[in-house]
Amino acid sequence: MLLTGAEIIIETLIEQGCDTVFGYPGGFVLNIYDELYKNSDRIKHIITAHEQGAAHAADGYARATGKVGVVIATSGPGVTNLVTGIATAFLDSTPIVAITGNVPLSMLGRDSFQEVDSTGITMPITKHNYIVKDVKDLASIIREAFVVAKSGRPGPVLVDVPKDIQLAKCEFEPVGMLEAEPKRKVSDNFLSKCAALINASERPYIYCGGGVIAADASEEIKALSLKLGAPIGLSIMGLSSIPRDFPNWLGMMGMHGRYSSTKANYEADLIIALGVRFSDRATGDKNKFKRDAKIIHIDIDPAELNKNIDSTISSAGDIKNAVGRLLPLIEDKDRTPWQRRIDELRADEEKYAPQNVGRLTPQKIIAALQNCTSKDTIVVTDVGQHQMWTAQNYKLYKPRTLLTSGGLGTMGFGMGAAIGASVAKGKAQTVLVTGDGSFGMNLTELATAVSQNLPLRIVIMNNGVLGMVRQWQTLFFGKRYSNTTLNRKTDFVRLAKAFGAAGVRITDESELDSAMKKAFQTDGPVVIDCIIDMDENVYPMIPAGGSIEDIILN
Repeated sequence: MLLTGAEIIIETLIEQGCDTVFGYPGGFVLNIYDELYKNSDRIKHIITAHEQGAAHAADGYARATGKVGVVIATSGPGVTNLVTGIATAFLDSTPIVAITGNVPLSMLGRDSFQEVDSTGITMPITKHNYIVKDVKDLASIIREAFVVAKSGRPGPVLVDVPKDIQLAKCEFEPVGMLEAEPKRKVSDNFLSKCAALINASERPYIYCGGGVIAADASEEIKALSLKLGAPIGLSIMGLSSIPRDFPNWLGMMGMHGRYSSTKANYEADLIIALGVRFSDRATGDKNKFKRDAKIIHIDIDPAELNKNIDSTISSAGDIKNAVGRLLPLIEDKDRTPWQRRIDELRADEEKYAPQNVGRLTPQKIIAALQNCTSKDTIVVTDVGQHQMWTAQNYKLYKPRTLLTSGGLGTMGFGMGAAIGASVAKGKAQTVLVTGDGSFGMNLTELATAVSQNLPLRIVIMNNGVLGMVRQWQTLFFGKRYSNTTLNRKTDFVRLAKAFGAAGVRITDESELDSAMKKAFQTDGPVVIDCIIDMDENVYPMIPAGGSIEDIILN
């Protein structure tokens, strides 16, 4: 059938399984939006308040479902407003496809109105990007973009479509949804070497990242842990991969990780690293991180192997397949002394728990929040102290129930991502834990949440400061609080009501449980403004470049 480029875009999106797109219209995507209007019964469009919010929403949609998220923006500022969201997805390996409009081909390179070099700007933060110069290539490029986004290590792809390509016509033939490329598999020889290292170890430690979630390998990791008697530590991106009630769960390790998890990692004689990239926030001093321990590293992306930490052995491949094949090669071995040591570390951890008597603290807020949610509730965070308090204290039981910006550390990620996650799950109740600084970045997306009548619960840890930066200033800059005390007069409860949402403020521990329950029983978005002390810090903390020897416990 003969279709215009704009029609081909919509038909190809639907063909590739896209049911929802996020975006913001503009002059150079008007034809695409006209086709969205005509096909509103087949594909849903969510308009956000800002293109950055749309990009984060597509990201949240993808993280919550494992499907490819889609965002559409116009040329010029539309493209540049997407950049932070695309970079966030790139650093956290989220599959999204961004479709952008541009000036006609004949006007490219002439500083035309709202012209930018979309592919040049986004090249460093995408898996791949395209500019379509022939309408005959449009459908195949969009299909390829979906395959690239979800194959191997997932990530964002951008397709830039000039205005004249949207108007041009060509024959279109549907081909059906294309699957991701087959995942590479590690060799039998590599697995034999892994088994030899594991069988010789006395103190194995399993370290899991977001790659475990992408590979759907949680069950295989749990089986490996039980067979080895090995504890499981997690990167922030891997947090929901292993349920909180699993007996060998130790939680997040690293700069603000749990004491038992970080300490066990340092005492292990073998680290089995699965789907992680050894971020500096996880490793600290790389020489002390490795010590004399052997390291097995398996990741789908060969570029991550021996990039930050030199492994004893490493291989690129599918984690689910690799661990499943490794299990029969592992010998039964009594590691009771190691398990007793882990129990000691857990007991030590309890000694360092904060004493929060008689005041409203982040830990109590998260406990009250936990009482109002289920194991299926998706929790989203922004970036800062509240993110670490959530990572440390909120109990997660199912993969894809914690969405957070781990790699780029994007303040303002949360509102868009929470909207995308809620939409993806059929307007399911979704929680955003944020700070007053992060919330201020993209609070305009409250308008989107209200217009869509989404059941979002927005918990603001409001300390009146940029807490994480202030904490560093307290510990390492002689308490010189340069521009981290906000002194803003914003009334978040009134602000919520101005947007059409509900708002409640909690200032005292005695109000916490009843106010939280009431907020969760209210229809539509609710802002829960929790007033906490500006000097409330996140512990444990290992200073940048430090090791377990430098840990600050309280």
